Amino acid sequence: MPQMGESIAEGTIVRWIKKVGDPIDRDEPLFEISTDKVDAEIPSPAAGVLTEIRVKEGETVAVNSVVATIGTAGDVKSFPPAADTLPEAAVGQPETPKVAAARPATAAPATTPDDQPPDSGEDLRRQKSSPLVRRIAQEHKVDIAEIHGTGLSGRVTKQDILDYIESGKAAVPASPAARPSAPSAPAPGPVYKSGEHVQVVPMSVMRKKIAEHMVLSAHTSPHVYSVYEVNFARVTVLREKKKAAYEAAGAKLTFTAFIAKATIDALRQFPIVNASIDGDNIVYKKDINLGIAVALDNGLIVPVIRNADEKNLLGLSRAINDVANRARTKKLNPDEVQAGTFTITNPGIFGALYGLPLINQPQVAILGIGGIEKRAVVIDDAIAIRPICHITLGYDHRLVDGADAGRFLAFVKERLENFDESWT
Repeated sequence: MPQMGESIAEGTIVRWIKKVGDPIDRDEPLFEISTDKVDAEIPSPAAGVLTEIRVKEGETVAVNSVVATIGTAGDVKSFPPAADTLPEAAVGQPETPKVAAARPATAAPATTPDDQPPDSGEDLRRQKSSPLVRRIAQEHKVDIAEIHGTGLSGRVTKQDILDYIESGKAAVPASPAARPSAPSAPAPGPVYKSGEHVQVVPMSVMRKKIAEHMVLSAHTSPHVYSVYEVNFARVTVLREKKKAAYEAAGAKLTFTAFIAKATIDALRQFPIVNASIDGDNIVYKKDINLGIAVALDNGLIVPVIRNADEKNLLGLSRAINDVANRARTKKLNPDEVQAGTFTITNPGIFGALYGLPLINQPQVAILGIGGIEKRAVVIDDAIAIRPICHITLGYDHRLVDGADAGRFLAFVKERLENFDESWT
């Protein structure tokens, strides 16, 4: 199991691409994994024959666990070895929990974030929780040591801490701007009755992680929305004019690139929308790392374009095309879905008039793009047909007020409706 990022401690085998006995070349996709940060196809480290699979699809194991072996055709094992004969390298097997024990508290924890060195007395707890879990604990004044972790080696997962908070045991945050904890509710019963004509299937790993992240966002931020109508006539003209030249330069020019450019300019002008909340502090991000939501067949992922404000329209077009294509083919690296400061999502491509998206934590705002359609509008007291789009800003009302959102959206609208050719 590869280490897919500094804060990643475990991964789930989603699918074996090769079967035992299959020949495989070096760097050929061998299996697919899912982690807290990204889904990815893992290439084979060597050429040979897949002789043994030790971890089944759906199982979660610690990083550096041996999940399979590669050898020659004569080494293929007809039957899996008994659980008590597996070597210690097979970390994470339910039959051998002793090898998954946490390291001593004196060891440097693998999950410590770069910007927050651990206290000497908290090393062990940090090893048993991710930075995201620790951030939730800090916001809700929760001592992680009080939570019984259900993850590998007692690791406290996002679901563990969310369940703990839902139970009402967590203290209400001291900040007057924070929302009070929701009262605990009785566990719901089955949503279907025995004998009903239903099909019950387990959630995929990706779907579970999306569900956890959305519940966290809804519990963390008081969401408010503002919607503006934008005339895309100017952008449409420029796109038709520049499209062929961009394709010749290896980039597909889309409306998303124009929207991204206008958004980046607005984030420079209104840094509060590019910020985060840390307890009672506001963290203003100097970098503009733009997340672009990409719909997949089985979920959603948000790759991040780092330092997006350093790119012109051509550079943004290339970057957006690149991360979207690699997201759909599971070729993203873990650091390409982290450290986003603002997100753009586009439900309009599916025909939506506009969307009301949930904020991508720990960000404080998200821009939703509706469908671009020709509509009758009044221009200079005359009715005209123009391509119109509704853009929506969802924002965290703990930090961003309606006036801030209005000024931000008005700036984006003005930029798009009067897009200067020199900006391309």
